[in-house]
Amino acid sequence: MGYFRFYRRARIFPGLSLNISKSGPSVTMGMKGFHWTVGPRGVRRTIGLPGTGLYYTSQSGTHTGVHSRHSDLPLTAAQQGHADRAVGCLVIGVVILVVLVIGIIIGGALSAAGTGSGAAAPP
Repeated sequence: MGYFRFYRRARIFPGLSLNISKSGPSVTMGMKGFHWTVGPRGVRRTIGLPGTGLYYTSQSGTHTGVHSRHSDLPLTAAQQGHADRAVGCLVIGVVILVVLVIGIIIGGALSAAGTGSGAAAPP
């Protein structure tokens, strides 16, 4: 039996992407060969040699396998849902903050370029 997958990536600007998938939103920061992804499954760091297919990935913030530390008291469905929503809101908040900062920087650069163009101001 198969299953459906859903994944979309939107580049905010070089070095920052917003990823949306069935498991929730995430943000990827970095460049080719080295990047971090922060999302509902924790933080994933990837280091690699571009063009070779060789890379190393480490993940933290969730149970990553049989050697992970297990809690004696599992989260209830309500607690897990709350944690998932909190991570999603945090990711979206970071993206909005980055977009606002970029807008301020671009707006400042455009206004500085407009005042120094040598055009005479109207009397």
